[in-house]
Amino acid sequence: MSQPQTDPAKRGLLSEREIFWRDRHDWLKKRGYELRPRFRPGWTPSWKGTKKTIISCEDGMRLMHTQVIDAVRTKDDEMVAIKQIDRSDHPYEVEIGRYLTTPPLSDNPRNHCVPYLEVLQDPYVANIQLVVMPLLREYNDPPFTTVGEAVEFFHQAFEGLQFMHAHHVAHRDIMMLNIMMDSKPILPHMFHPTATQKTRDFSNYVRPYTRTARPVRYYLTDLGLSRRYSPEEPNPLEVPIFGGDKSVPEFRKDPYAPANPFRTDVYYMGNLVREDFLQLYKNLVFMEPLVARMVQDTPEARPTMDEVVAEFKSIASKLSSFQLRSRLVWRRDGALMNFIKTVHHTSVRTIPHVLTRCPARPTPKSSTLLTNVTARAPHPTPDGQSEPISSTVTSPLAETSTPPAVEAPPHLPDEVAAQPPT
Repeated sequence: MSQPQTDPAKRGLLSEREIFWRDRHDWLKKRGYELRPRFRPGWTPSWKGTKKTIISCEDGMRLMHTQVIDAVRTKDDEMVAIKQIDRSDHPYEVEIGRYLTTPPLSDNPRNHCVPYLEVLQDPYVANIQLVVMPLLREYNDPPFTTVGEAVEFFHQAFEGLQFMHAHHVAHRDIMMLNIMMDSKPILPHMFHPTATQKTRDFSNYVRPYTRTARPVRYYLTDLGLSRRYSPEEPNPLEVPIFGGDKSVPEFRKDPYAPANPFRTDVYYMGNLVREDFLQLYKNLVFMEPLVARMVQDTPEARPTMDEVVAEFKSIASKLSSFQLRSRLVWRRDGALMNFIKTVHHTSVRTIPHVLTRCPARPTPKSSTLLTNVTARAPHPTPDGQSEPISSTVTSPLAETSTPPAVEAPPHLPDEVAAQPPT
């Protein structure tokens, strides 16, 4: 059976879900957020009448996830993400997000929940709220290069989930897409929100610094399935809600049997480390015993996040500087490739990092918190302050009636490629 053909005249045009954002362009602009040209009313594709291909044009880049759009905060040119949340589908997301990202919790450096900068009430649909957050990047892009970089990720991810659990919130959807990175330190000029390997202006490819030269912070995102429990309820039981990771043993055994979501969170985190690190790299064996405990089939046999953090702290304290600076060794690579990569890594990563006194384990300073009022040197913005979350939801429903130091060189995608000058 032949597949339906897309009308060439409609290729690259706005999808139905992108039209949602176009119809709110002017309203968002009045509130200080500018969308890309593609989403402006009356937009004409730049490739029309030319020999340009759609994918070579900035305005040909469709949203990867139509529930979230990028924007520029006009007061300081900061790039942000705006997420559409339907309260009928996710009734607790905004409430929990506000709880976790409002002082005093937002001031705690152990808090790794993505900050809510502002919550807007949708101008046309009463059940929809628009949450403004910093624009983040996938946590493993660019790939980790050293053991120390991976160890610091484990520390922040474990610490962030421990913080949530300490405040009686279960995430319930820990997976690769829901842990992200503030990439400003390694990409000070940011990146294109859709074509993330391109520069912000779509004119070239990004050339990020290494995490060791410029430490980054990681954030837990997407609280759509999260729940907050009473402190008097130490062992809450919930009917399973399947998130992105479908491998949870207790869910597979009986998808209708209530389970403790905090124990499930521990499995989610352990499985992420297992699949994204231990199954990819040879030299992270020191994490295997802890991860094995975290992913046990019996939920009650798994450690709590307090126990995970304590055991991890003991493990990390025994790692030498030499071990932390070591290159992550891919399981797929043979002896010759490993030799070439090790020579390259030593010459263009290890030696420059040692000479510039970069710590073997790149821990970011607390001043890099997205909620702090600090400009990021040496690339300050006009206003480095994150806009505080409103105490009440901004609602325009009543006014709208019709919709309408020397540093190590930048990281390259190909680790063995020729190194560009700094």
